[in-house]
Amino acid sequence: MRDITNNLLVKRAISPVSVADNTAQVSQIIDRQGFDSLMFAILIGSVADADATFTALLEESDASDLSGGNAVADADMTTQTNGTAPEAAASFQFDDDNEVRKLGYVGNKRYVRLTITPAGNASAAVLAAVAILGHAGQKPVTQSAS
Repeated sequence: MRDITNNLLVKRAISPVSVADNTAQVSQIIDRQGFDSLMFAILIGSVADADATFTALLEESDASDLSGGNAVADADMTTQTNGTAPEAAASFQFDDDNEVRKLGYVGNKRYVRLTITPAGNASAAVLAAVAILGHAGQKPVTQSAS
């Protein structure tokens, strides 16, 4: 068996939330210092509205407050579905209850943020996201509580 626990750092991106309108859900700003890889895992619970869509957007910056940030180019992301643009593959809709999406970042900026924006959503939609950092410069990786 190979150990993955001491090779990854998991950070809260978007705490579990029930969204009943079209308010964008913006993640914590993730600091990649000390790690060469980053992936967001988007956890989809029940999506009640029959026509709601949820669009993923990844932003990057060298500033810790994401000032001067910009949308990440497709070439700096990895997709979970070959042939589909990364953010499109990470986005979801009303009939994607209880699924998971992945969105990888391979760019060179230090700070990254995920935003999930609903449209046509008037009922409870449960979602959350975590950031998983890998390829640590120093191991073992110590997991913090936040």
